[in-house]
Amino acid sequence: MSKANFRFSTDILRRLGEELNPSLEHGILELAKNAYDADATEFVVTLNGSDKIGGTLSVTDNGTGMTADAIRNGWLVIGQSQKAKIKKTKGGRIPAGYKGLGRLAALRLGQKVSVVTTPRSTRGTRYSLAVDWDAFDHANLVEDVQLDIKTLSPELKPTFGTVIQVENLRSSVSRAELRRLARELILLADPFEDLPNSFKPILVAPDYEEIAKLIRSRYLVDADYHLDAKLDSKGHASATVRDWKGKVLFKATHTQIAAERLGKPYRCPAAQFDFWSFILRKESFLERTAKLQDVRTWLETVGGVHFYQNQLRVSPYGNPGNDWLDINLRRSQSPEERPSTNNSIGRVVVHDENFQLVQKTDRSGFIETGPFQELRDFANDALEWMARERINVANKRRQKERAAAPQQATRVKERLEQAISSTPRGSQKAIRQALTAYEAQNERVVDTLRKEVQLYRTLSTAGITAATFAHESSGNPLKIIHQAINTIERRGQQHLTSKYESLLGKPVSMIVRSIGTLGVLSQATLSLIDHDKRRATRVDFNRTVKQTVETFSPFLAGRDILVDLELSGGTPLVRGSEAAIESLVANLLNNSVSAFESAGTSKRQLRIETITYADDIMFTVSDNGPGITGISEKDIWSPGITTRPHGTGLGLTIVRDTVTDLGGSVAAKKKGELGGASIIIRLPLTSR
Repeated sequence: MSKANFRFSTDILRRLGEELNPSLEHGILELAKNAYDADATEFVVTLNGSDKIGGTLSVTDNGTGMTADAIRNGWLVIGQSQKAKIKKTKGGRIPAGYKGLGRLAALRLGQKVSVVTTPRSTRGTRYSLAVDWDAFDHANLVEDVQLDIKTLSPELKPTFGTVIQVENLRSSVSRAELRRLARELILLADPFEDLPNSFKPILVAPDYEEIAKLIRSRYLVDADYHLDAKLDSKGHASATVRDWKGKVLFKATHTQIAAERLGKPYRCPAAQFDFWSFILRKESFLERTAKLQDVRTWLETVGGVHFYQNQLRVSPYGNPGNDWLDINLRRSQSPEERPSTNNSIGRVVVHDENFQLVQKTDRSGFIETGPFQELRDFANDALEWMARERINVANKRRQKERAAAPQQATRVKERLEQAISSTPRGSQKAIRQALTAYEAQNERVVDTLRKEVQLYRTLSTAGITAATFAHESSGNPLKIIHQAINTIERRGQQHLTSKYESLLGKPVSMIVRSIGTLGVLSQATLSLIDHDKRRATRVDFNRTVKQTVETFSPFLAGRDILVDLELSGGTPLVRGSEAAIESLVANLLNNSVSAFESAGTSKRQLRIETITYADDIMFTVSDNGPGITGISEKDIWSPGITTRPHGTGLGLTIVRDTVTDLGGSVAAKKKGELGGASIIIRLPLTSR
């Protein structure tokens, strides 16, 4: 009998390094965590010539360093970490690295790696190691390449710690990547709380100081609401909400926070959840030192709810677009008194010595086990409790205002009657008749407004439902359907060979196209409800029109609609909100699509055109559909009036009202230049 053992191809180093953690920030963050585990207080990253291939990356820390034995039996052993056996470092830190894989991501960024380390235990003796990845790329097995650990003479004034240099970077580093790296390094060691002897990563590269200054600004004290929620070791929660002056607004016990789970304790590690919510309006900042625009910029850089496990941040929680607590979904389902990711920042801090929360191998968050889900439930329940309290306050205020309104109206009427009585007797009758006529007309106006409000409420309900569907469908359901149809396509081609196209080709392609359409609709819906787009500012009209049409383009292409987009040159600026312009384009596109579908139009054409004049811009949307039929040109703008089955009759009403709000005018042609309807909008331009 002959014996054998597993051996590893050198390809495993590439797969574990380049493929497991493929980005620059992932690799460097892993080295930062190694420095943290070595009790370093400083970790400096320097990039030279990184804007092109062949640059250099060096990282330096002032930690405990490594002996030759630690390099040989620890640092060079892939997939095993000696730190897994250590509960705490000598400096009292809980080790962050325990898989022994992360450092490969950074080491594989370049062609060569050199390590010089000075351990505190050897009186200044230094050790060095050089790795040339070309040697591995030309070898068959990892064990075929021998590495030499050299002993260097001690320095007169030894500087303890480790210096790693990666030479001949395989790819250039863009400014966007540098900004992401800077953000990740600054947020790594909880910059929201000053801790003695804390770990401070530093990046020597463009933009770092700019971002660092933003984060150090600490606008937290200007938040309108600060939720301070705690979860003890027994799973019991408590919470307090304060305003920007520090006044306690609400307090909650575990029973109140965990109401939906009938007061059951949360089965997860103890945690601290801080959440700062801002009301981003000028009037909210009149009494504060911070400027509104500065806070907006700061939130754009560091907003979101970040997660800290044992003092180090875990990505991607809190990254742009990562709404891991579904804050925006809750806001879309019930927007009143609820924050969004655009106007808030938060952190969840967990001290987890036993690692109940297990990070994924590629460090892209936690494996969603029971403890992680319970912790997420705690944070969501705390946010929901705060929203309920704010809604209760708002309801009491509205009830008080509604109760006071009739009394105020009565007092006004009494004063009016007194004023009429003081006029000459011969004039009083005429004044009272005019007043009665006015009240009757006013009642008709109020009745019309009530009906319009009800229509808009109905539309809002439909919009909230659509937003909820969009949020849910854009995640797992669409991904699962897409993966399933890809599997069907692959297996069908494999087993049916030449018969595949005739049997399954067409239905499979139709499903794929439909998935794309659903994805576009989900993306468009979520884009239209983006809170930040509702801010009044100067809007590049052409750019917003182009982006909206591009968002809808797969949906339009799926309905065989040929779009001719002709935009004027320059940058025409309109005073308003991006959301308002998007709503104009979206409603007019939907109008044309509905006309095509109801009339069964073939060879569908849609022309979208802007012409810039000295003081205004003309925006025209024309199609070759049936035109405006069965309804007068005057009535198409009226709410609730439509000739289409299941139509709301609100699309063109919204267009008219939006144009009016923007200070423009709108007109319609029953038969435009393409044969179908044309909607012509003119909006005033602004220079400031």
